[in-house]
Amino acid sequence: MVIPVEDAADPRLADYTRLRDVDLRKSLEGARGLFLAEGEKVIRRAVAAGHPVRSVLTTAKWLGHLADVIEGVTVYLVSDEVMEGVTGFQVHRGALASMERLTPPSVADVISGRALAGGTEPEGRGRTPRRIVVLEDLVDHGNVGAIFRCAAALGVDAVVLSPRCADPLYRRSVKVSMGAVFAVPYARMADWHDGLAEIRAEGFQLLALTPDRAAVPMDDVPLGDRVALMLGSEGDGLSSHWLHEADHPVRIPMSETAMDLGVDSLNVVAAAAIACHSLVR
Repeated sequence: MVIPVEDAADPRLADYTRLRDVDLRKSLEGARGLFLAEGEKVIRRAVAAGHPVRSVLTTAKWLGHLADVIEGVTVYLVSDEVMEGVTGFQVHRGALASMERLTPPSVADVISGRALAGGTEPEGRGRTPRRIVVLEDLVDHGNVGAIFRCAAALGVDAVVLSPRCADPLYRRSVKVSMGAVFAVPYARMADWHDGLAEIRAEGFQLLALTPDRAAVPMDDVPLGDRVALMLGSEGDGLSSHWLHEADHPVRIPMSETAMDLGVDSLNVVAAAAIACHSLVR
């Protein structure tokens, strides 16, 4: 059902308000059990992953592109000016969808293979995850989304988040990932302190990525049948507790010239891409 709306303050558009206000959005989305998908490609991937559509906010230009997705869905049709007035910025991808969150799986379900992205088995992979990424306290939504994109593109089987990690379904995470958050099963730990013990108990070898020059180059570490790569926060890296819990600290070798100039590490997304490539070698 297409409903024209001419006022940015219309209460029916409440799911889409003030998208630049991170604190407000986290509170609103948590209370209503929703998240926003931006752009046709991301909306389609969210739908394919099984998320019900609450409503769609779009302009006339994009109605035809989304015709098969919006059938039977409430669609709020607005001008570009009203769209910007509601969201607080220009929506270049033309459409936003308010989606319902699904009940999140447990870490046990994800690492055992009982929880799969979109409820289907990823093509070309076995049901039991063998290579996973574990994120500790990455609070930047863009970095979390980018790491999901790396994991999906390079064949990582699952992602586990520490309790304080940013929400993969926050709009910026979903946008930066290009919908890859719907392609990789993931779960959030309930307990940071003992969370790695559950992963180790499932037979995973724990590798802690660090810039420490005493660590072993990642490509030199013999990989077990099941391996978990641990990545730390953007500034501080992995906590001393998680480093101590690891089976091996590993590093990405840096140029000696760069090291002499004080450049001893990559940003976390670049490091994740290189490390994930090594992880699935």
